[in-house]
Amino acid sequence: MRDWDGELGAIAALMESIPFPSVNQIESEHSHPWDVLISTIISLRTRDEVTLAASRRLLDRAPDPQCLLELGRDTVAKLIYPAGFYSVKADQMVRLAGILIENHAGGVPCVLDELLALPGVGLKTANLVLGVGFGIPAICVDIHVHRIANRRGWIATEKPDASEAALRAIVPQKWWIDLNKLLVQFGQLVCTPQSPKCSECPISSNCPRIGVTRQR
Repeated sequence: MRDWDGELGAIAALMESIPFPSVNQIESEHSHPWDVLISTIISLRTRDEVTLAASRRLLDRAPDPQCLLELGRDTVAKLIYPAGFYSVKADQMVRLAGILIENHAGGVPCVLDELLALPGVGLKTANLVLGVGFGIPAICVDIHVHRIANRRGWIATEKPDASEAALRAIVPQKWWIDLNKLLVQFGQLVCTPQSPKCSECPISSNCPRIGVTRQR
């Protein structure tokens, strides 16, 4: 039986002094599902430092859906630039704000299917909003979580959405919310896509290193 507390606890200890991913930082500053939702949409295909700055600029002007709707698409796009696909994201967020006002009384829904029905919201974003925004157990799988989980042999999947279901079946629920935060940090600094730093990894001794051709 896998020692999840041992493995994930060792990663958590290693990452203890490392800044949280941008969405987690936004949540710690604002602590509202709306902020998590907006920053997560901005974060897609965008570097963490750009996401953090863009999210702060936008949320300072748009602390709720009504304020964002009043800003309009052009102003939203300028505020989140140079986030990846900033123009597309601005369109999505303006439409999303209108839907939240019309269908959800200006709040963010805490039901997976309702989140997935929103513009620009996929499974990764929805689960991050549930977990980080609402504290509802959910596993957010991005490229880091998908890569590391398969590299360590926890699961054997080809797509992140399949990884989410597979991880839910084996990872203790106590780790679901923190899994993304821990593995994003770990994947950026240690278990990198190319030539991972296995010499710095606290759990390298029992790692099968699936798919790894070079390491440091």
